[in-house]
Amino acid sequence: MKRKNYSRAERVEDLLQRELATILQRDESLSRLGMMTITDISVTHDLSYAKVFISVLEEEKARKILTALNHSAKNLRYELAQVVKLRIVPELKFIYDDSSVRGQRISSLINDALKK
Repeated sequence: MKRKNYSRAERVEDLLQRELATILQRDESLSRLGMMTITDISVTHDLSYAKVFISVLEEEKARKILTALNHSAKNLRYELAQVVKLRIVPELKFIYDDSSVRGQRISSLINDALKK
């Protein structure tokens, strides 16, 4: 059987993204803040820290949602540790991912330029 080039860090990132998304859906206090999506997770080589990139449907609520997520990061890490089988569960840092907003802006600029 041939092994793919799929590092342990990448497997952990995928696992954390899947399980953290499930936890965020179940958490009523965080789900009330607004619609959010985990776009990516980046862990350090030693798996001690993880940057969780969040995209928000309502851009004006982004700061409030990120503040709430970073405030509850320790609790989310604890819940994550109950679900995943890792010796060390990384510390979580939530970061706003504005790539979709920038993409929409660029797309609208291109459409405007084509119309002229």
